[in-house]
Amino acid sequence: MEIIVNIKEVDGTQMAAKITGDFQINENSFPFTAIAFGRIGGQNIGVKLTDDVESKIKELGFDIDEVIAELQRNLIQGNLNLPEGLTKESFIDD
Repeated sequence: MEIIVNIKEVDGTQMAAKITGDFQINENSFPFTAIAFGRIGGQNIGVKLTDDVESKIKELGFDIDEVIAELQRNLIQGNLNLPEGLTKESFIDD
């Protein structure tokens, strides 16, 4: 399964940030929110999907746990598209 992640907004710092965006599976786009935590224990991402989004993903025949795991993996590894003017470095603590 290939997921394309598009970030719309990052609010916070490297220690803790709220991320909003959408991800695409095939030709279907779904919104998500996530909380990213850094530092102690390494990077960690908690993704939240609405019940409606989860239902639509299941209707397409995808396992919701696998989709969330792949989305989180992409976010942690930096496999994502950022909006113009936002760089990964712009929300790293000094």
